[in-house]
Amino acid sequence: MSHLPILPILLPLLAGSLLLLATGMAESLRRSIGLAATLALLPIAVALLLRVADGTHLVYALGDWPPPFGIVLVVDRLAAFMLLLTAVVALASHVYAGGGEDMAGPQFQPLFQFQLMGINGAFLTGDLFNLFVFFEVLLIAFYALLLHGLGPRRVGAAIHVVVLNLIGSTLFLFAVGTLYGVTGTLNLADLARVLPTLGPDEAALARSGALLLLGVFALKAALLPLGFWLPRAYGAALAAPAALFAVLTKVGVYAILRVFALCFGPDAGPLAGVAQPWLLPAALATLAFGAIGALGARGLREAAGWLVVYSVGALLVAVGVFSEAGYAAAVYYTAHSTLAGAALFLVVDLVVRHRAAAGDRLDVAGAMPRAALLGTLFFLVAVAIAGLPPLSGFAGKIMVLNAVRATGSAAVAWSVLLASTLLVVVALSRAGSAIFWRTDGSDGGSAPRLPRRGVAAAGALLVAVVGLVAWGGAVTAFAHATGRQLAQPSAYTDAVLGPGAPDRAMHRSLR
Repeated sequence: MSHLPILPILLPLLAGSLLLLATGMAESLRRSIGLAATLALLPIAVALLLRVADGTHLVYALGDWPPPFGIVLVVDRLAAFMLLLTAVVALASHVYAGGGEDMAGPQFQPLFQFQLMGINGAFLTGDLFNLFVFFEVLLIAFYALLLHGLGPRRVGAAIHVVVLNLIGSTLFLFAVGTLYGVTGTLNLADLARVLPTLGPDEAALARSGALLLLGVFALKAALLPLGFWLPRAYGAALAAPAALFAVLTKVGVYAILRVFALCFGPDAGPLAGVAQPWLLPAALATLAFGAIGALGARGLREAAGWLVVYSVGALLVAVGVFSEAGYAAAVYYTAHSTLAGAALFLVVDLVVRHRAAAGDRLDVAGAMPRAALLGTLFFLVAVAIAGLPPLSGFAGKIMVLNAVRATGSAAVAWSVLLASTLLVVVALSRAGSAIFWRTDGSDGGSAPRLPRRGVAAAGALLVAVVGLVAWGGAVTAFAHATGRQLAQPSAYTDAVLGPGAPDRAMHRSLR
């Protein structure tokens, strides 16, 4: 059995533990170890992606306990893709943090690694309880990284986030307990086989557990009305952690896609499509409110937070269709929105550093030093975020629009998506005009030296966004292949459990 699937969890766990224990180590060495561990995730993710590119499922049973009785990790196209996306964003974030942000508070390096451990574990786990465990790992690291550098804004935002997520964690346990009480299993593949056999009374309880799960995942993904925490929290964080946080909302989206496509798909009997009536309307509301929030934001960092909410809404519109075309659109748009969102936070920080007293406020100020380079970076990231041609956001929006075309909500979805795109274009044009064009005629004063590693990190993410267009044929082909795989959950269940899996009667006898 290959041990490759566990390395994305094991490597950051070991690196984080070493960095946490080695308190007397020189900071330059700690930074080098953290960077090396983060960099090593990239070839591991590529290797996993190549292993599953033909549709194979890699199943790793810890302790060699057979599923569904032991802990299992499962790598398919979607999981490997998310691992690669996380590795790219994490590397750029770590490089940016090396410019000095990692020194703003203690223990940045181990926290960064534990954050990666939680994210990667959530993508790889094959059962609900361990999804809860990895959620808690990444959330603890998230709280600490949000507080990194301290300050009243970060402390206030962190308290808000901690309270909300403690409630979410409690509801997660209620949902897990309900589903286990009804089915006798928490293995995702096993749930997919057991749920269609439930009687009416048991199905009603399972529906309650499923809707609780949807609410918890919606909170993690910042789906409205549970996502108002995000703009304040992400806007308060330092740039490098905020760029990594661009992946966190995708963990919530991934959980919705994985659990509800696999366990509550069209073969789930009375529980089929349990999330569909709720998810698409909430996604459209999130899309609209994200665009309105970005338009009304008074600061650049706050606007960036609202734009993450907006991108989550667009992404979940595709997921909410629960079709092969929707899944393919979601895969492509996930890549675009994660890379562009991470780049946005880094570019915003570079701009804010060079606005002297004006900071991130969208007020008229003096001429900005190095406006040509910063303006170019801001223009590129604005085009990407807004979804304008020729960058990948435009192709992603077309795929989302095509996915909802066959639904009964096509007219409403198209209207909201196009109107929201217009509002985002106006919001970004307003921000760019206020920062780079409408100056008060005064000298912007001296500015700190433009950090090369910061520009390189932001530029690398923008190059990756361009790469989604330059190699668009290969990327979209992979997205459609992943969509087909997600639309056929039996391949996942057969890979994990095999054709002779234990039936429901066995689960009853073991409870």
